[in-house]
Amino acid sequence: MWLFDCGEGTQHQVLRSDLKISQLTRIFITHMHGDHIFGLMGLLASCGLAGNVQRIDIYGPPGLNEYLQAASRYSHTHFSYPIKVHTVTPGLIYEDKEFSVHCGALHHRITAFGYRVVEKNRPGRFDVEKAQRLQIPPGRLYGQLKRGEVVTLEDGRVINGADLCGDTEVGRKLAYCTDTVYCDGAVELAQDADVLIHEATFAHQDADMAFQRLHSTSTMAAQTALAAEAHRLILTHFSPRYTPGNPVEFRDLLKEARAIFPKTEMAHDFMSYEVPRRRYSVAS
Repeated sequence: MWLFDCGEGTQHQVLRSDLKISQLTRIFITHMHGDHIFGLMGLLASCGLAGNVQRIDIYGPPGLNEYLQAASRYSHTHFSYPIKVHTVTPGLIYEDKEFSVHCGALHHRITAFGYRVVEKNRPGRFDVEKAQRLQIPPGRLYGQLKRGEVVTLEDGRVINGADLCGDTEVGRKLAYCTDTVYCDGAVELAQDADVLIHEATFAHQDADMAFQRLHSTSTMAAQTALAAEAHRLILTHFSPRYTPGNPVEFRDLLKEARAIFPKTEMAHDFMSYEVPRRRYSVAS
């Protein structure tokens, strides 16, 4: 489980959900404003109480490590598991066999970063029957061919695993951009993203306030998704001013965004969204 930002009370929301805090391995912090970090110490302490946390890596801007060290020192909090803080700069910040994570600069009142998570492509479904017709012996070779590798059989035949696999499963892409006013950095992070999670603090009518405070309106978020050719937009980080009965309500933010980018949703507590997979033919 990975977490992006950690507002106050995050650990309580995790406990109310189906998530298991013991499975948390990575936390990505966008910037050092309190509404994005005030829950961090409480969450890390709760992870220690869970008892079976192996290690947590935390990624974020300069000052994050000093903040955690000071909070730990003055609260006399000692963690029973290792924590590694990574100070990020724009570019690749993490990679494993399945995913890569890049960060990019956003435009806010203090140093702020957005994140882009890219799942690596996977070979399509392996055609076992075709492999059997070709009299390829099962075992280790099947594993290599499933990965799309080229193998040489004992009889000298050269088999390309791609010829035995269906359409490649394209790695899914997720972008997370908050806090920021509209900027090229957010568009770049969200390029061709399957889902863009973007702040929408203000309604369009409050654009002047958004520029003053360097936050986005619902329409700025939609324009980012449109310019990036994203496939889905999920709005979050709403100002509490848009309550029922006011001239502008939460639902109006959704209408404004959908007028520009129809495939828009509004985030809500405990919302779950499964990012769909896309496929393409190897021949293309």
